[in-house]
Amino acid sequence: MSAGERARQVSTVMHVRCPDRLPEEAYRQVLDQLADLSPVVQALPPTAALVELKGALRYHGADVRRLGEVLRVRTLARLGIDVRVGIGPSVTVAATASARITEPGGVLAVAPDRAAAWLATLPVDALHGIGPRQAAALYDYGIHSVGLLAAVPAATVQRLLGGRAGRLAADRARGIDPRPVVPRALPASATVRHAFPRHALDGARVRAALLDLVVQLGQLLRRRGQAAQALTLSLRFAGNGSWERTRRLTAPSAHDDDLRTLAYQLMDAAGLQRGRLTGLALKGEDLVGADQVAEQISLDAAREARLTAEEAVDRVRDKFGPRVIGPATVFRRAS
Repeated sequence: MSAGERARQVSTVMHVRCPDRLPEEAYRQVLDQLADLSPVVQALPPTAALVELKGALRYHGADVRRLGEVLRVRTLARLGIDVRVGIGPSVTVAATASARITEPGGVLAVAPDRAAAWLATLPVDALHGIGPRQAAALYDYGIHSVGLLAAVPAATVQRLLGGRAGRLAADRARGIDPRPVVPRALPASATVRHAFPRHALDGARVRAALLDLVVQLGQLLRRRGQAAQALTLSLRFAGNGSWERTRRLTAPSAHDDDLRTLAYQLMDAAGLQRGRLTGLALKGEDLVGADQVAEQISLDAAREARLTAEEAVDRVRDKFGPRVIGPATVFRRAS
């Protein structure tokens, strides 16, 4: 049996780290790229993911490092996003490897027969799953490296870190981590954000920014063929204060009218008065497919006219760009 064939007999895990503060929509696009490599993808919000590569290696006929390089090239070329890719025989090894890569990106693959030796050379706080307080406790007892941690009896590590935490740390330092990659999609939601260049006190300016977010969210949902069953409005204030509230729509919708009405209700509930805002975020939650939303006959001619206009505006945006047309209030404030 060749080395490549032996590698295919054991679990091969890829751990992917995206840039910090990556927008949710961009993160979803990275997950889509991962799904092209393997059907077994576990989202780790907000910016990481696990991929089981064992089946992918047989399908693609490539070695593990090659698959990591393929992923990185795809995310750079298609999305403009660089990623850090760690690959190893377990979740712990793969996640530890991805954390060892300097930003903005790269690939580090650890062979199964080298995993224990590679871990042993690392500082103890580099082991995935060891937090700052645990690392400090280990350092106090002279355990500075993963190799030393692996050499200490498990019972001793349990006394230092506590029962379950100590047992897990001792096992993972020895390369023991039987956790499988469990397929898990990102919860169905869509988020749009606005940051104010200066603290916003003007109520009309804030309302215009919220309306712009409503338009962006409606476009995003309709383009994805989805409808929201609830909206969450998040506000950030000067001094790191925040406010967040969620309300459900009367019926799932991706239409600007429905989203705007509820978004304005949420903003009114915030009772801003003289609050100095630094940013807004509007999230559509509990998303369902647009084909699951029952179409009801409306007797409101004005609403039907607005929905017809919305379809026409979407066609204009698809042809000329998303910012060529929109509410006058938004465009006047932007100009």
